[in-house]
Amino acid sequence: MNDWPGGTSRPSEFEGGGGWPDDNRGNGGNRYGRGSAGAQPESARVMRQVRRGPAAPPPGQDAPPYGGGVPRQPSYVDGQGYDSGQGYDNGYNTGQVYGNPDGPGGPQGPGGGAYPQRPAPNWRRRIKWTAITLVTALVVVSVGTYFWADSKLHRDVDLSKVIDRPETGQGTNYLIVGSDSRAGLTSADKKKLHTGSAEGKRTDSMMILHTGSNGSTLLSLPRDSNVTIPKFQGSESGKIKGPLGQNKLNAAYAFDGPTLLVRTIEYNTGLHIDHYVEIGFAGFAGIVDAVGGVDMTLDQGFKDKYSGADFKAGKQTLNGEQALAFVRTRHAFAASDLQRTKNQQKFLSALAHQVATPSTVLNPFKLYPTMGAGLDSLVVDKDMSLWDLADMFWAMKGVTGGDGKSMNMPISGSVGGNLVWDKTKMKTLVNELKNDQTVTVSGN
Repeated sequence: MNDWPGGTSRPSEFEGGGGWPDDNRGNGGNRYGRGSAGAQPESARVMRQVRRGPAAPPPGQDAPPYGGGVPRQPSYVDGQGYDSGQGYDNGYNTGQVYGNPDGPGGPQGPGGGAYPQRPAPNWRRRIKWTAITLVTALVVVSVGTYFWADSKLHRDVDLSKVIDRPETGQGTNYLIVGSDSRAGLTSADKKKLHTGSAEGKRTDSMMILHTGSNGSTLLSLPRDSNVTIPKFQGSESGKIKGPLGQNKLNAAYAFDGPTLLVRTIEYNTGLHIDHYVEIGFAGFAGIVDAVGGVDMTLDQGFKDKYSGADFKAGKQTLNGEQALAFVRTRHAFAASDLQRTKNQQKFLSALAHQVATPSTVLNPFKLYPTMGAGLDSLVVDKDMSLWDLADMFWAMKGVTGGDGKSMNMPISGSVGGNLVWDKTKMKTLVNELKNDQTVTVSGN
């Protein structure tokens, strides 16, 4: 009898054929493996099959039907797959563990074992959606820019208060005014720009820009022109006042602002003014600085202590301060105000071309500051739209660039130091503008 360690007898179920063979017990057996002293492997051990669930039926008796929640276990025949006749291939025999050898990427399929190929890109579809995206972005930016710019306009002038107006002619007439308004300027700014600290506002420049189908005309009105200031409706009181008699043209603006100025010009010329645009000192200098300066070529140098001008002959770039001094200077010239109006037209030509260059228009970091500086400082009439403002700008650019005519009001002489308009030439000029005809009259 073989005893287990400690004197305990080995259980009976290990005796006989159901236990370990006797020749494999002890140190004298010819075993292979753990504790084996022999060189030959031991014979295959026969182990009982461990089953879960009911015990196996006796030999010769059929197995009971499956039940009790026990799944059917696959059986193998000679180690070859399922006995149901369906072969089982785990993929290792063919080397194709992850797919059908005849499928894409398999050795027999397209691709020769490589990853599946991507389809060719649809360039027509990509181009279409790229174009749609760009157009949508352009529309959104354009609409946003329009409302942003429109909100900046100061529509403060009510031309409906102007009385006894002449009939509207063909084309459009813009009255463009450069005032000496010091609004928004600090004491340091006034000193730097040589504007002084006078109260109220006066006009340093006045121009009528006519646009139509026969080209555009820019007509400068000297501020020292001798005119009649007629009766008018007060812009604040609404009461009829005047007439104020003979005076300088810029005195009308000083008496009652834009509406009286429009009333005076219409009364003395007979030309209907459709829109009013005004810009002050600060706005003018701001536009020039925002665009990065304006290139000018001066035929001769000049100085003026009143405006602060100090220029040499030749090509140079004017900043905002210098530009303002250039367009305001009159004491340095024998022709005084007439020469100043010519310099103003010359500078506006250069400024318009500088603003319209691709380096400004296509550069948002320069375009938006330029637009902002200009729109913030403009005062227009209540009916002025951005389209009207754009029409005025492009017409001015065309005129000063040679596509149109720029001129001074024809002068016949002077009285008391004020310039007298040539009434005969002026009548012809006004009729041509009213009928949108090519201007044949020349100015001073």
